[in-house]
Amino acid sequence: MRVSFSVNGSREQIDVEPRRTLADALRDDLGLTGTHLGCEQGVCGACTVLLDGEPVRSCLLLAVQADGSSLTTVEGLAGDGELHPLQQAFAECHGLQCGFCTPGFLISALHLLAENPDPSREEIREGLSGNICRCTGYAGIVDAVRQAAAAARQQDH
Repeated sequence: MRVSFSVNGSREQIDVEPRRTLADALRDDLGLTGTHLGCEQGVCGACTVLLDGEPVRSCLLLAVQADGSSLTTVEGLAGDGELHPLQQAFAECHGLQCGFCTPGFLISALHLLAENPDPSREEIREGLSGNICRCTGYAGIVDAVRQAAAAARQQDH
């Protein structure tokens, strides 16, 4: 089947088998390997992307279900050679170690901050609770989201 969607602002058309997951289409057909496959059961959150602005597990969604949609992957965060403020904050706050879970956390945090530009530590933990990290202990991740939120608020003023 031919599917068409916007990925990180670029219109894409690909032919996929009806049973192909969105994660596999992004990684294998479009070369967007920042979307990681961990558990392939929707539990770990490593494959999280935004579909029409909402976070989804791309390992559970079929590519044909995304037809006509707008997708944002981790590759869509940085621009003009500059890291997105969330990416910068993750680096500065040691919110990553091995980095495997990081793309899913970044996309989930992006959505969280779009919904709540000034989340408390507890709201961040709740908002990111669908993502699993086995390395960091989460403190650096929460710190990074707080830092990025503060930077965004400061930039708005």
